[in-house]
Amino acid sequence: MNDIKLTEYSHGAGCGCKISPMLLDDILKSARPKIDYPQLLVGNDSRDDAAAYDLGNGTSVLSTTDFFMPIVDDPFTFGKIAATNALSDIYAMGGKPLMAISIFGWPIDKLSADVAREVIDGGRAVCEDAGIPLAGGHSIDSPEPIFGLAATGLVENENLMRNDTAKAGCRIYLTKPLGIGILSTAQKQKKIEEGEIEPAIEAMTTLNKIGADLAPLESVVAMTDVTGFGLLGHLGEICEGSGIGATVWFDKVPLLPNVEKYRRMGCIPGGARKNFKSYGHKIGEMTQQQREILCDAQTSGGLLVIVEKEGSGEFETVARKYGLELEPIGETHAAGEHLIEVK
Repeated sequence: MNDIKLTEYSHGAGCGCKISPMLLDDILKSARPKIDYPQLLVGNDSRDDAAAYDLGNGTSVLSTTDFFMPIVDDPFTFGKIAATNALSDIYAMGGKPLMAISIFGWPIDKLSADVAREVIDGGRAVCEDAGIPLAGGHSIDSPEPIFGLAATGLVENENLMRNDTAKAGCRIYLTKPLGIGILSTAQKQKKIEEGEIEPAIEAMTTLNKIGADLAPLESVVAMTDVTGFGLLGHLGEICEGSGIGATVWFDKVPLLPNVEKYRRMGCIPGGARKNFKSYGHKIGEMTQQQREILCDAQTSGGLLVIVEKEGSGEFETVARKYGLELEPIGETHAAGEHLIEVK
C-alpha cells in the first residue's frame, strides 16, 4: 500500500478541483421562480459555507457537503484532509458538528479495497477528533478517487455567522497560513523536497474548531473559510455580500514554509489561474507574486474573520488559547473603485 500514489489517479487535487467562481455563477442561474422558505436563514443566495434552517427553538440546523479528489498520495491522510475540510463549513458558520455521512467514489478496477478502507478510516479518525460519528454514506464506482462528507451541525441563532454581515472599519484575520495549493502542486510535479509538504498536511488536517468559540464574540461580525476560491475570492464574497471594500496588507499574510521557493519554480495550480480569471477584474493592481499567492486555491484552509477594531484584543486572546498568535492582514472600508486593494 505504501507504493500507492493517489494523486496519479486524479486530474485535479483537493479544492483546486472546484469549478471556477465565474462558471459556477452561470451554472447556478435558474429561470425557475424562487420559492421563499421563511425558516431557511441561510441558503444559496449568499454563497455561504452551509445552509442554516431555523428549528424554531433558538437554534438552527446546519447542513453542508464537500468532497474532492486526492491532494496527497497517502490514502489515510487524504481521508483526514477531506473530512477536515468538509467539517470546516460547520465551524465557519459558528456551529458544532453533530454527525457526518461519507461521499465516496472509487475506481474499483484500479485501486484495491484495502486502499479504499484507509481513506474511509482517515475520515473516521477526523470525525472522532470532532466528537461525532461517521454515521453512514454512499459509494459509487468512479473513474477517479473521490472522498468527502455531508455534515450536519447545530448553532445558536444568535451565534450564527454569515459571510455577508461585515462592516467597514473592521480588521481582517486569517487563522491558517496560505500556500497549500502551491505546495501540493510541487508534490504533484514531483519537485517537493523531503519533509517540505508536512507543514501543509498539518494545516489541512487541523480542524477549525476555533470557529465555534469565535462566533459568540460580539466583535466578530462575519466569518467564512478559505478554500478553493483563494483568499481574494472568499474575501471578495464577504465584501460583495456586505456592500463594502477591503485592503489586504500582503506582507502581513501568513505563508507556509517554502511557498515562495516553489512559486518561483513555477508550481502554480490551475485553480489559481481560474480564480484570477473569474474575479481579477474586481481587484486592484497586483504583482505576479501577490496574484499567485492570494488567488492560490486552498484545501482545508483557515477561517477568514472580520472583527471590529475595539474587539480585536478579545479575539486575539481566544486565538491564543488555540496556540495561534494572530495579527490583522488587512482592514475593511467603504466600497471604492475596486472590491479589494492589495498593498
